[in-house]
Amino acid sequence: MQFQITDIQFDCYLDEEGWNESDQICTEEKLSEEYIGTFWDADDADDLIEEISCASGWCIKSIDYRIILDDIDMPEHEVEFDIDYTTQS
Repeated sequence: MQFQITDIQFDCYLDEEGWNESDQICTEEKLSEEYIGTFWDADDADDLIEEISCASGWCIKSIDYRIILDDIDMPEHEVEFDIDYTTQS
């Protein structure tokens, strides 16, 4: 399935020296902007979360997405049918 990310929030909390709340907020905002609108191929929602977490290196707090449906395959050529719409008694 293909998914398009419509909203996403990452968990950018680090309990490390030199990492403050401002760094956390800035990183979360930049990541969200980077991923909103992107398309991902995944088996299901859990696989989607795993794919994005692995790609970004961060856990996901929340995610909204839409599923992109495949286009219906159109026939290679048009088929015309002769239909008689007159009523018969």
